[in-house]
Amino acid sequence: MMSNHFGPSTDPALFRSVLQSSKRLLALCGAGLSAASGLDTFRGAGGLWKHHSAVALATPQAFERDPGLVWQFYSCRRHKALNVEPNAGHFALAELARRMEGFYCLTQNVDGLHQRANHPASQLKLLHGHLFNIQCFNPSCDYVELNNLEDPFHHSLDSPPSAPATPSPKNTIAARAALINPPTPTIPRESLPHCPQCGIGLLRPGVVWFGEELDQKMLDEVEAWIEQGSIDLMLVIGTTAVVHPAAAYVGRARGKGARIAVINVEGADLGAAGGLGERDFLFEGGAEKILPEILGV
Repeated sequence: MMSNHFGPSTDPALFRSVLQSSKRLLALCGAGLSAASGLDTFRGAGGLWKHHSAVALATPQAFERDPGLVWQFYSCRRHKALNVEPNAGHFALAELARRMEGFYCLTQNVDGLHQRANHPASQLKLLHGHLFNIQCFNPSCDYVELNNLEDPFHHSLDSPPSAPATPSPKNTIAARAALINPPTPTIPRESLPHCPQCGIGLLRPGVVWFGEELDQKMLDEVEAWIEQGSIDLMLVIGTTAVVHPAAAYVGRARGKGARIAVINVEGADLGAAGGLGERDFLFEGGAEKILPEILGV
């Protein structure tokens, strides 16, 4: 990879020299980091589950409407995440954190692969929660169970109920559509796991859904770290940096003097990480290959 004098550098050696002189480094990671491990991204070609949009299922409204369907989706995600391994990108970031005290990693990923790569917990913030935490959906209940790795989480999710018998097909648009996209069987609300603490609310995955607020205590900790001083370098890894408030950290780092280094399979449509200048970096390709090279670990 050669340096581009009219835009961001693509030179790994130049990046490593900047990294070696850096004292404080921030990273923002997205689903592209885990793609090489075999996990689908929400917004890419793998963003469908049984004909349902993954984004549409990741809302409190979807859970209120059909908690059985949403739990099946997340049970499938838990199963997939438990059956893949962290890739070289996860291990490279974890090793950098052990070597560099001033490295702080923010991840939008909920799959637990950072943790399984032994990334130091004190240098890792889970912006969107954790797939293997369980909490109560009742807003007045504070029940949380951390790091539940049972697969399936609950007996109701062991095998989904059979689909209802299909009536004799009729030559209608609706009938033909049903054959192409058959309805996904759901699970009755009363069969789903209920909170052992309040006895009222259903249990739900401990992830942050679209439309929900991020954990304020965690946000305060991130803000306190940013305010400690200037930031030398920010890595934007496997994300288009369009989901807020996570994407806003790119601008916050720039405001603290950071050079931006984007590591992504594509160099276009980078969201908040766009507009890279000559002092920035752009490495196109899989994070599992690029990170070990440019981080020198």
